[in-house]
Amino acid sequence: MKAMRIGGRLRRLRQERRLTQAEMARELGISASYLTLIESNQRPVTVRVLLKLVERFQVDLQALTTDTDQRLSLELMEAFSDPVFEGAEVKNTDVQELVALLPAVGRAVIDLYEAYRRHLPADATTSAGEDAAEAAPAGIPSEEVTEFIQKRGNHFPELEEAAERLWRDNELSIHALSQGLIALLRKRYRTEVEIRPADAMKGLSRRYDQHARRLEISEMLPAASRVFQIAHQIAYLGHHDVLDRIAAAAGLTSPDAEALARAALANYFAGAVMMPYAVFREAAVSTRYDTDILKSRFGVSFEQVCHRLTTLRRPGAEGIPFHFIRVDIAGNISKRFSASGIHIARFGAACPRWNVYDAFSTPGMLRVQLSRMPDGATYFCVARTTSRATALSPVSGLPHRIGQRAIGLGCDVRHASAIVYADGLNLADPQLATPIGVSCRTCPRTDCAERAMPSLFQKLHIDENVRGPSTYVQA
Repeated sequence: MKAMRIGGRLRRLRQERRLTQAEMARELGISASYLTLIESNQRPVTVRVLLKLVERFQVDLQALTTDTDQRLSLELMEAFSDPVFEGAEVKNTDVQELVALLPAVGRAVIDLYEAYRRHLPADATTSAGEDAAEAAPAGIPSEEVTEFIQKRGNHFPELEEAAERLWRDNELSIHALSQGLIALLRKRYRTEVEIRPADAMKGLSRRYDQHARRLEISEMLPAASRVFQIAHQIAYLGHHDVLDRIAAAAGLTSPDAEALARAALANYFAGAVMMPYAVFREAAVSTRYDTDILKSRFGVSFEQVCHRLTTLRRPGAEGIPFHFIRVDIAGNISKRFSASGIHIARFGAACPRWNVYDAFSTPGMLRVQLSRMPDGATYFCVARTTSRATALSPVSGLPHRIGQRAIGLGCDVRHASAIVYADGLNLADPQLATPIGVSCRTCPRTDCAERAMPSLFQKLHIDENVRGPSTYVQA
């Protein structure tokens, strides 16, 4: 079992229960000195102590053992990589000590940094000359919703149950799902579905007319997207109470964030309808996560398959814990989730060595990569571009290209042998692994020719007589 250090969380639990170290140690059957070592993260927690915690204090074992400390450390290092903190000279060891001893303070620092970024003036620039308004936004509704989904593990049993009930009550079929959902809308909600010409939709993909009870869908959408939009609308019409309840419990800070959360949950429901949990998981395992077969079998897109694979977290019937990232050709991250343990940049551009960016050089081709982080953690990743349909400009009415995006899907290398795309690879060969990082500022690698800015971990030294792999790497 991986050694787990839960010092900060254990100390906070003890303080919330108003117990001394001696009192908690007695409850756990250990010495007070050993408890001190665990709380200071000088010793990992054992299985016996974890089971005692569950028995004596009725704590959620999953919440206690989730590696939130590592994630918080990486987020703090990202925040401290901002040039505004350049004079502080915060070290990685400083951050680890803060997270170990005062995790609540670490989270407060992240919240404060997000508030700072949110209130930067539009023309603000950093000391490095970077336009701060162009940096990845933080503290906005989409970021709140992303964090909420991450905390929930991108798994919502209430919506899974609603989708399964929809199938049972209406005798739906995979190969006639579109017709079945259209009939359901007509019968239960007195709503007609109409595929509308692109010029009539004026750039919209879907439009619901509440008064006419008509769902209009653009003819520009492919078949999989049309079914998805129909299922999405059913979520709003028939399960708004579930969406409202989950969104209200998320603790979001604005109506915009709650509305965005409901939209994300409706999307989740639509994916669960198109790819029912038990059937889809069985197909994923039996085909060894072959995305092409899954696409054809369920009539969905590559992105829909990849996103659904990240939701297979039902206790006792889990799939592989994947991470998911969606980027555009400019490097903007528009969707991210990680169950694999890999950290995906929140506050800036991600590492250019990730194969999700390489995918743009080979449109439509599946790219495979073994990726090794600076801490030695290795991941197996696949990536592919997805083409978006040409649409009509709502202003000129003329066709314009929406552009490509790339989807990355990955897992810890321990699970790679269960995936068909790893066949033929010597997963133990260190020469196959591409060294990557989270972002240039938080990456300690000194030999990267693709470094775009100096690392937070090394003092910048420019020698006019030496030129290394990049401007910021001279050794």
